[in-house]
Amino acid sequence: MARDIFTEEHEAFRDMVRSFIAKEIEPYHAQWEKDEIVSREVWLAAGRQGLLGIEMPEEFGGGGDSDYRYYAVLNEELAKAGASGPGFSVHNDVVGGYLVQLLNDEQKARWLPGYCSGELITAIAMTEPAAGSDLQGMKTTAVKDGDDYIINGQKTFITNGILSDLVIVAAKTDASAGAHGVSLLMVERGMDGFERGRNLDKIGMHAQDTAELFFDNVRVPKANLLGEEGMGFIYLMQNLARERLCIAVSAVAGAQSAFDMTLDYCKNREAFGRPIGKFQHIRFTLAEMKTEITVARAFLDQCLAKESRGELDAEEASMAKYWTTEMLKSVVDRCLQLHGGYGYMNEYPIAKAYQDVRIQTIFGGTTEIMKEIIGRGLGI
Repeated sequence: MARDIFTEEHEAFRDMVRSFIAKEIEPYHAQWEKDEIVSREVWLAAGRQGLLGIEMPEEFGGGGDSDYRYYAVLNEELAKAGASGPGFSVHNDVVGGYLVQLLNDEQKARWLPGYCSGELITAIAMTEPAAGSDLQGMKTTAVKDGDDYIINGQKTFITNGILSDLVIVAAKTDASAGAHGVSLLMVERGMDGFERGRNLDKIGMHAQDTAELFFDNVRVPKANLLGEEGMGFIYLMQNLARERLCIAVSAVAGAQSAFDMTLDYCKNREAFGRPIGKFQHIRFTLAEMKTEITVARAFLDQCLAKESRGELDAEEASMAKYWTTEMLKSVVDRCLQLHGGYGYMNEYPIAKAYQDVRIQTIFGGTTEIMKEIIGRGLGI
């Protein structure tokens, strides 16, 4: 189905993104998978190409355009290419949502030029070993000491954790105030007591660095407070919708990519004297997947339009994240099955896709949490 959500400007941007991926990512991604981390050079290249900080003010090197659809195009093309290594979406879609809303003038001047150029890679640290979706259960604390906060605690599963130079850390500044006692602090590379643990050994997405972070009496100046003290939990809730939409965008594009490669395989792979796509069961399976992807994309595009107008709510974002990631997981599983034994071989892209997509129903809020959010809106 034709998509009327994107303009000629978006499609011109898409062409540029495809060229960037072909030149700066695809030749190196296999090595990044082996290294379990991408080169910092790809971040600098993305900065030079204007792919980082599109919504940030031009005076700081950003694109000055708040149209979220440009990020959607970037995420779609990365997903289609299987380029799961560069954590641009966390930098742009997730961290960027906080920065564009909450940075004061001094902080903008201090951090945004590097953020937009790719010299300052960012991450956000919410999840802890004993507190995943239950953000109110976090144990990390930030205690006032003169003009500083002293942070103690541990975070885990942090995307861009190894490469990051600037990390939004959620911590309790008032342990007795529950959700109202959470604040966000910007922790910078090199601060005493800020240490990175191992680059976590994951099932998939091997090129993307995912790390543990440790904070041992890390002294952070009050000038690094993001927004207002005690408002951290509210900021997190406000920005999670965009993070979940970002995941949904990649999920639909990833499903389409898996379907396309599988359709091509079924047209060319022969069994019993004819292409396997000629068999009714396989043809019906392909028909089911095409329909599911098309329906998912129609709802996704509605959500993208609402996000571009600033109207997307948490319930709709949860629906999109839940439905598209479960669809992706199902589609890729069936695509691998249709590849037969070759689907289990790592040289076939469908094998990498199978490994990479399993996290999609978990990070950014599990499917179960998404259903809980949707369920709360039912009025029962």
